[in-house]
Amino acid sequence: MLIGVDASRAIRARRTGTERYSAELIRRLLDLGKRHHWRLYGPTSPPPGLFAPGKHVSWRVIRIPRLWTHIGLSWEMMRHPPDVLFVPAHVLPLWHPRHTLVTVHDLGYHHYPDTHPWRQRIYLEWSTRWNARVATYVLADSQATRDDLISVYGVDPRRIVVVYPGRDESLRRVEDPRTLASVRERYGIGPRYILYVGTLQPRKNLARLMTAFARLVARDRDRFADLQLVLAGKPGWLSAPILAEPKRLGIEERVRFSGYIADADLAALISGAQVYAYPSLYEGFGFPVLEAQACGVPVLTSSVSSLPEVAGDAALLVDPTDVRAIEDGLYRLLTDQKTREALVAKGYVNVQRFSWDRAARKVLDVLERMGGTA
Repeated sequence: MLIGVDASRAIRARRTGTERYSAELIRRLLDLGKRHHWRLYGPTSPPPGLFAPGKHVSWRVIRIPRLWTHIGLSWEMMRHPPDVLFVPAHVLPLWHPRHTLVTVHDLGYHHYPDTHPWRQRIYLEWSTRWNARVATYVLADSQATRDDLISVYGVDPRRIVVVYPGRDESLRRVEDPRTLASVRERYGIGPRYILYVGTLQPRKNLARLMTAFARLVARDRDRFADLQLVLAGKPGWLSAPILAEPKRLGIEERVRFSGYIADADLAALISGAQVYAYPSLYEGFGFPVLEAQACGVPVLTSSVSSLPEVAGDAALLVDPTDVRAIEDGLYRLLTDQKTREALVAKGYVNVQRFSWDRAARKVLDVLERMGGTA
C-alpha cells in the first residue's frame, strides 16, 4: 500500500506540541510499517537524521510560496494520489484521495474564541469543520476532543478514533547540580522557581497564573523571598498583554520570560523547578504535564478539557478561572512535602501510559483498515 503523509509540520526547526506530535508519530510509523511504501510531502527537504532512510520511504518536495496545502498538495494529490493520505497536524487538501485520515488536536477556539485573533479563529473553524466532514476517519488526542467533535460538529462516533500521543521517553530527571546551575545561568534564572513551558498566548491562562503568583509571594514574603515565576516559550498571538502583566502587577523582577528552550536544556530546566504550573483554559492533550511528571516535579494543572485525562491522579487539579484556587494550589505544592512526594511518585507511574510506539500501532491499524490490508 502507498501511504501519503503530510510532513510539513514535522520538519519545522522549533517544534511545539503539534509539530512534535507529527515528527514523532511519523518516525514510529515508518519503522513499524516497513511492508508499505511511505511518501512524505513537505515544502522543503527534511533535516538530516529526522527520518530514518529506507527503500520504503520517499520524500516529495512541493515548492510553493503560499497556500501550500490547498494548491501544492492538492495538485500532487490529483496527479499522483496515494492509496491513503494521513494528515497528522494540519488540514486535508481540497483535492484528496478517497481514503483519508486526519488528526484533530483540539477545539479550543470554539470554547475560548477571544483567545485567538479573528482571522485565526475563522480559519480554525473552517479547517476543523472541513476535516470533520470529509475525512474517512478522524483521530482525536483525547476523549475530551472526541466529545467536542461529536457535540460541536455532529461527527459520527464510529469515525472517531481516540489515540493518546506518546511522550519523549528520553526525558528524565536531572540530578547533577552543576548541570542544573549551568542551565539556570544560561537563561538567567535563580535557584527557586515555579515553571511554565509553552507558547505565550491567552489560552494558556498566564495572566491568572501571574496574579496568583503575585498573591502567593505577598502571602508569605519571608518564605518566598527568592521565588521566581519562569514563563518559558516563544510569544504567540495576542502575547503583548501577557508580556506587560508583570509590570502591572508590580512583580516584574520576579517573573522571567526565558524565551524558547533548547531541547538539550529542557529536562534540566524542568527538574530544577519547585513546581510545574500549567493552568491552561483548554488543551486537546497537554504534553507539558507528562514532561514535568517524567522529570519528577509536582504538577499543578487544570480540572478541565483533556488535562485530567492526561494527568491522571498524579497532579493537583484546580479550576483555571479561579485565581484563589491557583494560588492555594501553588502554596500547597510549595509547602506540603507529603503531597509533593506523593504526586511525584504517582507521576512516574502515570507517564508509563503514554508511548509513541503504542500510538503508532493504533494509527497504522486505522491506515491498514482503510487501505484494505489489515
